[in-house]
Amino acid sequence: MSPTHENLPNDVNALKDVIIENYHEMQRMKENNRLLKAAIYGKKSEKKILNSDNGYLQSSFPGFGDEETISAKEKEVVETIKVKTYNRKKRGRKPLPAHLPVIEKLIDIPDDAKLCGCGCQKSIIGQEVHNALTHIPAQYSILRTIRLKYACKNCEGTEDQGPTVTIAPRPAQIIPKSFATSSLLAYIMAAKFADALPFYRLSKIFQRQGIALGRGTMANWTIALSKLLEPMVEAIQDLILKYPVAYADETPLQVLKEEGREASKKSFMWVFCGGPPDKKAVIFKYSRTRAADVPLNFFGNYSGHIMSDGYSVYKYVDKVNGENENKRLRCWTHGRRKFTDVIKAAGKDAEPGVSHKVVKIIAKLYSIEKEAKEGNLNANERHKLRQLKAKPILEVLHNKLNTWKKALPPKSKAGNAVQYFLNDWDVFKSYIDDGRFPIDNNLAENAIRPFVVGRKNWLFCNTPAGARAMATILSIIETAKANNIEPYWYMRILFEKLPYLKTKKDFLQYLPQNIDRALIDKLKKDTIGCG
Repeated sequence: MSPTHENLPNDVNALKDVIIENYHEMQRMKENNRLLKAAIYGKKSEKKILNSDNGYLQSSFPGFGDEETISAKEKEVVETIKVKTYNRKKRGRKPLPAHLPVIEKLIDIPDDAKLCGCGCQKSIIGQEVHNALTHIPAQYSILRTIRLKYACKNCEGTEDQGPTVTIAPRPAQIIPKSFATSSLLAYIMAAKFADALPFYRLSKIFQRQGIALGRGTMANWTIALSKLLEPMVEAIQDLILKYPVAYADETPLQVLKEEGREASKKSFMWVFCGGPPDKKAVIFKYSRTRAADVPLNFFGNYSGHIMSDGYSVYKYVDKVNGENENKRLRCWTHGRRKFTDVIKAAGKDAEPGVSHKVVKIIAKLYSIEKEAKEGNLNANERHKLRQLKAKPILEVLHNKLNTWKKALPPKSKAGNAVQYFLNDWDVFKSYIDDGRFPIDNNLAENAIRPFVVGRKNWLFCNTPAGARAMATILSIIETAKANNIEPYWYMRILFEKLPYLKTKKDFLQYLPQNIDRALIDKLKKDTIGCG
């Protein structure tokens, strides 16, 4: 209703209340507008959102992003040269790999230029060498398996109790009646799920080599592969559930042909991570919904702690065993993001306020985590360090949040951010109770990030079967990456053995956590000369 003289109050204080309420509403609208602009046009990273000269932090928050995947952009070699009172970075290219074959191209001067003006012949006194990288298109070959048949021409088999014709057994195929080999399947899976290439682009790449390989065929191969790998995914899930800390996250996915649903409806891809630090495990699960039954079904009677964001369904996992004990851990990266959003919404010319102070305090917590990581502390040592240094900081932060709650408008972004922390404070601070507990959910976020990047390229899944197959292959690839194994070479080894692996027990020695890495190194050396 539009205000008029008749419906406005006559009391001066009441009018002031109306003005104050309208002022705060206007501020919220301005904040939302600035935050929307920052989301669309601004930088997505939070690392350099603040500057020390005006009360902001100078650079990246200590410890923040330590687990982030390395950018695809090639890092440059940095040589440090002492220049007066500061260090200047001298940049240069990385040397080309030494294992690559070298093709020498000798360039000489003409014979008449080799004759000196004095009449003598010039001698070679040196040479200049320049290395350049050439590209040879991927090479494909046909693996033709020939099985010789044998028969007796004398009696034509009448004197033998065995078969008339003897032939060597057919080699086991990964996908029966197909021309797919382990190397081809490993390349396709890595290109689609590690490098985010849609099948239609892969089909065009094959077409450039004169190979007709449609995206429908590649999709069917992926589904067939995923069914063979199901016992392996179960084995990886066991590793997660045996460790006292697990991670969970989820992100939207569009599936076009979901029965009983419109194509525009959102489905979800869930990720669950865990395992010991030296044997990390990652599992993807496809679901039509974002309902609580997904984490409940995955974790079952899991008695460990679960690191997650603030999504409410994770609260139900606490009571899986009928226990009231809190089993949740809250991600400090998500909590901090509430305040960095406030900073973005305030604009670059705004005076430092509550949000800047909170971010600085959280930075101190991350600096403690960085200290523990650089000191290579074990779980007990990390627990003692947190109790000594992080616990007092958390007590100070909690007191300040309670104070700021009373001073900030409850509907403002800063007020909402403060309340977000206070609502789950016991869960946020519980990471200091055990040295094995993480401070954030970066492991799950890093695992799900390649999926999010790939989703921008391939946009959707056609069928639920394809979405489930994607989840299985992503589980294998991201688990390999989490254990510092290059997915393509790992899948080459795994797929070679796949026809002979039937049970969960069969897969154990070929899990990324257990595989003999010498096998991968040997395959790389035999294939491209790189050990």
